[in-house]
Amino acid sequence: MTHSLLPVIMAGGSGTRLWPLSRALYPKQFLVLTGNQSLFQQAHLRLQSLAAADITVAQPCVVGNEEHRFLVLDQLREVKGQAAPLLLEPVGRNTAPAVTLAALQAVSEGADPILVVTPADQTVTDEAAYTAAVQQAVRAAAEGDIVILGITPDRPETGFGYIRTGEANAQGARSVQAFVEKPDAETAQAYVADGGYFWNSGMFVMKASRWLAALGHFRPDILAATEAAFAVRATDAPFVRPGQEAFQAVPSESVDYAVMEQCPAHPEAGFVVRMVPLNAGWSDLGAWDAVWQVTPHDAKGNAAQGDALFHGTTNTLIHASSRLVAAVGLDNIVVVETPDAVLVADRSCSQEVKQIVATLASQSRPEGSLHRRVHRPWGWYDSIDAGERFQVKRIMVKPKASLSLQMHHHRAEHWIVVSGTAEVTVGEEVKLISENQSIYIPLGTVHRLTNPGAISLEIIEVQSGSYLGEDDIVRFQDNYGRTS
Repeated sequence: MTHSLLPVIMAGGSGTRLWPLSRALYPKQFLVLTGNQSLFQQAHLRLQSLAAADITVAQPCVVGNEEHRFLVLDQLREVKGQAAPLLLEPVGRNTAPAVTLAALQAVSEGADPILVVTPADQTVTDEAAYTAAVQQAVRAAAEGDIVILGITPDRPETGFGYIRTGEANAQGARSVQAFVEKPDAETAQAYVADGGYFWNSGMFVMKASRWLAALGHFRPDILAATEAAFAVRATDAPFVRPGQEAFQAVPSESVDYAVMEQCPAHPEAGFVVRMVPLNAGWSDLGAWDAVWQVTPHDAKGNAAQGDALFHGTTNTLIHASSRLVAAVGLDNIVVVETPDAVLVADRSCSQEVKQIVATLASQSRPEGSLHRRVHRPWGWYDSIDAGERFQVKRIMVKPKASLSLQMHHHRAEHWIVVSGTAEVTVGEEVKLISENQSIYIPLGTVHRLTNPGAISLEIIEVQSGSYLGEDDIVRFQDNYGRTS
């Protein structure tokens, strides 16, 4: 028998504990923290490796946020992948509704594939072991079980939920007796010594119809509300958008609380949950301490990304994005440098970084959501200098891409091409400007910047005026559906 597998990548997280590298509009799943691919790209490639003689693997169904849709497409394009489809949540409603959207999309196409659901922000070091374990889970799910991947604990960890398991069947899948909340240190030590407890990885495998049936049994309100939002979806391939108003009415709940914990607690319902052990160097990279653990160390336990120097320092992580960072006489410290923010924290307090993000949000500061370099569907811009009545940006436009046809009420702009060729619309005039040439855009003039070439276009933009905020923009036409 051939099993049809649909990967489902949950890409909607915010990664607040990895600030300042992870931010709301460029969260951790899209960052390169290990190797040379983002965590999202790693998840996609791992899932594509699951094909076998009895397993066919479709292109992934990605569930994510509206704000990240072009990041998803760009990162898939870089690894020669594609989303089929990309389900865009208008608001976050936790993981149970997100998985339900993927299941509804799968069955709406007349199929009942086995869903392999994985977060987009995890990493493994032994991909062969990962592949073998997930293939084992797929074959168990084909028999009607709901299967979760459990991580064999190598230390007493208080930051994870645990799975209490029973005996293994002939295929090596253990029965799940209960899901256990995050324990205190003494209880976590007892779990490790017991041998029957595993970390909950958040990865699980089941038929689409089986998930819908289980959710309908335990939380019919979530199923009904999500079905109502899906029924009024709008499709603009590859984007599928559930009805915004209807989706806002969906109860917010996690997969674990909605279904997983209910199944072993109510065996009379007939939904069997099994667990396949995963011993593949797994990490959820939930905080900077976890990044330190998976980054290669020197003889003194120091780990670095970027330009870093250590002296008299032990067990410390430095992540330098744009300049040299030197550490002297430190122990057990995290230093994360970005162009507009620096984090210095005790490694043991890594989980508390999210409180800084909450403070930034309460003060309406942009460092919580945006990097200095801001990614856009057409490329990116980097705000390299600013002062009273002026701002300087470095702008990159992808080949064949175009900014919107727009105008500003409060600022004029001066563009200087530093590489590539720009097609510039100013009022009724369209002209080409090349390297070392410039053009002036008067205040209130309709204009547009396009890259007609096959290489990236880079310009320096100097803005001047009484107000330079990003909201001073009127779009008349846009290739990315952002007209206002």
